[in-house]
Amino acid sequence: MASKSVWRSLHYSAKRRTAVPPTPYRCFSCSLRARQAETGKPEENTRMTHFGFETIPESQKESKVGAVFSSVARSYDTMNDLMSLGIHRLWKDHFVRSLNPGSPLPARDGDKSGKGWNILDIAGGTGDIAFRMLDHATNINNDRETRVTIADINPDMLAEGKKRSLDTPYYNTGRLSFMQANAEHMPSIPDNSVDLYTVAFGIRNFTNKQAALVEAFRVLKPGGVFACLEFSKVNNPLFNEVYKRWSFGAIPLIGQIVAADRASYQYLVESIERFPSQEEFRAMIQEAGFIIPGKGYENLSCGIAAIHKGVKPLTKA
Repeated sequence: MASKSVWRSLHYSAKRRTAVPPTPYRCFSCSLRARQAETGKPEENTRMTHFGFETIPESQKESKVGAVFSSVARSYDTMNDLMSLGIHRLWKDHFVRSLNPGSPLPARDGDKSGKGWNILDIAGGTGDIAFRMLDHATNINNDRETRVTIADINPDMLAEGKKRSLDTPYYNTGRLSFMQANAEHMPSIPDNSVDLYTVAFGIRNFTNKQAALVEAFRVLKPGGVFACLEFSKVNNPLFNEVYKRWSFGAIPLIGQIVAADRASYQYLVESIERFPSQEEFRAMIQEAGFIIPGKGYENLSCGIAAIHKGVKPLTKA
């Protein structure tokens, strides 16, 4: 069966690497924020990060990104249409097919979690990926046991997803649940409990991407799969020039016209430009402890987007 070969190929090398110990989660005090507000400048020892092209203290990014996604929650599909030239739906369909949820899972020693896949969809507030996962498991693999938890840090995105779930057969069933969570620190999710961790068009907005990858490694079962769909770097110079002109010239303007929100769309364009290249992000996944299957990523539409995968090792060396 194709599904079995997919799992075999993903797990073949999963016995070869040891896990990298997770880095501690960092927080920042209110007093630090107060001192920054008084002086207008961050203290010398303040950790900095990027918000689009702007450099800001790490402590400010979560609230700034939250404001962006609260603003675009109701027009999320429109946003993705603009950012992807309208083909994000095809990418998402391909992403789900490549993971084949609901296919037979490989046997794992000591795994007593029951039938079906346990999927964690991070930054999945509106349900785009989760609903596709459940549809694929049910309609393609005749599996009615697979379940998805949608986790998102933004309550407005979760509210939009809950509203959309009313029109699906998964509403008010044990197969679909929602939780508000920060992907960099999810203490409510046990170690080694998730079969598949997905994040689509979300990780580039995280404050500490490496911490999120380490947390993904922690919650996945041995042999579990990390899968990320994200905007990436176009690999054709001519097309890259055209795409950048479209992104920086047209998208913020259309965002102003369609959603009356130029600033949010400007940030989203800049966040794509700031995101690591395919090779750089692959190295980050590997640094978190994952085995990289094959090349580690698949370019979509000349690299406008890319699918990245990693596998948690089955055993320690």
